[in-house]
Amino acid sequence: MSTPSNTAQTAMITAEDMRSKLTEKALQNSDFRAQLISDPKGTIRQELGIDVPESINIQVHTSDKNNFHLALPAGPELDEEQLEQIAAGLSCCI
Repeated sequence: MSTPSNTAQTAMITAEDMRSKLTEKALQNSDFRAQLISDPKGTIRQELGIDVPESINIQVHTSDKNNFHLALPAGPELDEEQLEQIAAGLSCCI
């Protein structure tokens, strides 16, 4: 039986795995990179088979030598729907 913290940790690992796969492919394939930037939800659906709910917003940022983007996890003010999305691996800093 998993505890809520274990479930959230599993979701975080799943989100990290998804991010890693998308990033790796984007670094190797410029067409995929452009597609991910212009249509992140459609690209995630096509690449990973995951339908991202309308209530989740995904922003893809690119870093360069002068700009670094840091994504912080959500704070403790999550509602029940957000907690379910995290537990399902559908939400986290993608």
